[in-house]
Amino acid sequence: MADIGMPRSLRVLWDLEPPSKRPAQALTLERIVATAIEIADADGIATLSMARLAERLGSATMSLYRHVANKDELLIFMAAAAPGTPPAIDPEGDWREGLLTWARALRQVYLRHPWILIVNPGRPPIDPGQLLWADAGLAALGRTPLRGPQRLSSILAVLNYVRGEAQISAALADSDWADEEMRRGYTDLMRALVTPDRFPHLAGAIEDGAFAATAESEVAVEGADFEFGLARVLDGIAHLIDTA
Repeated sequence: MADIGMPRSLRVLWDLEPPSKRPAQALTLERIVATAIEIADADGIATLSMARLAERLGSATMSLYRHVANKDELLIFMAAAAPGTPPAIDPEGDWREGLLTWARALRQVYLRHPWILIVNPGRPPIDPGQLLWADAGLAALGRTPLRGPQRLSSILAVLNYVRGEAQISAALADSDWADEEMRRGYTDLMRALVTPDRFPHLAGAIEDGAFAATAESEVAVEGADFEFGLARVLDGIAHLIDTA
């Protein structure tokens, strides 16, 4: 392949970088990346440093630089490896079920590895791992009358919805929101502060039961808000398909 100015990280991910001629070592790129992911998953991406990573691996910090140029390159490798393999989508199956499967799997990736939302903030996919996920999403729309640009825009709409919802869910999971008493207190405060004269529409929604499921955690269904929003996004794609 002609040199098109790809950074070293992408050449490595696409198997275009010549293998090292150094003898095999216990410290490999795969082991470095896997350990870095473990640290980021357990303690957050802010806690990851090359020194801490080397300590976890039982090696000298400088030894890491035989495999990764710097921390920025390490983050690229981590974001490419963490999602793993996308779910198998049947191109001959129902498009809606296919996108549901794809979106739910993608959400689980973000919830398991919320740091991806920070180190890979919506850049266009270019590494083989991200492109494999994009290909799986497009497979769901293979039998629809949508053309290529419409299919791509459709899965990007789903992707952006999933990213946004997962980002909020991850932030709430790291806050006091997990405490039931705190959630009930927030709902009571909203009811006291949101008056019809100042916030007529919000007050009406609260009167109709908005926030009630949040306060009454025993009737709240995990992921219900996600599923509701995802269904509305898919309804829009269904309309696009019906009118194509």
